[in-house]
Amino acid sequence: MPPAILWALGAVGAAALVKLLAGAARKANADLDEIRREPSIERPIERLERDPMTGEYRPRKH
Repeated sequence: MPPAILWALGAVGAAALVKLLAGAARKANADLDEIRREPSIERPIERLERDPMTGEYRPRKH
């Protein structure tokens, strides 16, 4: 096969790959924008307390 045909096939394949990746990136960004527009639910941050016997961290006892 002549080298020019191989170059042309490689260029067409690369262009198709770029188009596919650009479409996937656009979809991912659209999904992220949709999530960012939704109101977030604020929850208080639960503090952890170190257990002196085991050294493990656990939620505080109220």
